[in-house]
Amino acid sequence: MSVQKRALIVLGCPEVPIQMALALFAGYYLEKGGYEVTTAGNPSVMKLIKTLDPGGHYLRRLITLEKCIEGITDRNDQYDLCICFVHNDAGISYAATMRYLLAEIRFVTLVFGRNAEELSGSIEFDGVKIVEPAVHNPIPMRRKLQEVMGWGVSKNLPTTS
Repeated sequence: MSVQKRALIVLGCPEVPIQMALALFAGYYLEKGGYEVTTAGNPSVMKLIKTLDPGGHYLRRLITLEKCIEGITDRNDQYDLCICFVHNDAGISYAATMRYLLAEIRFVTLVFGRNAEELSGSIEFDGVKIVEPAVHNPIPMRRKLQEVMGWGVSKNLPTTS
């Protein structure tokens, strides 16, 4: 029996609208690609996910950031990939913490929001960094994420920006 690959999606404060759309999108494609997906965030993000995806079709395993960190440090929870969503200084701190704890895995940081360019300059850890000053329109960031992850462009996804 083969061991399933595991992915971690780390979400920050849900105040920027594109974060949830892209998290659901990433969860769908990661699962389709054979990953068991865990999504970590603060209680507000967890409530929003449960409202957006009440059946757990896209993001099945939800955990608070504190429990996620505890799992990595105390129980040696392992992941093969981590995608962190960042739109403020707190998001940079979450991403830096996860990068430190998960130093040997593929690591992708999505930096978005009105101050994305400026914010991305403060990232000092390794990994792929995708930067897009998007707030409401997820399409440009989605395209960049598809390219980085090798998901291609699906004919049934909207292509207008």
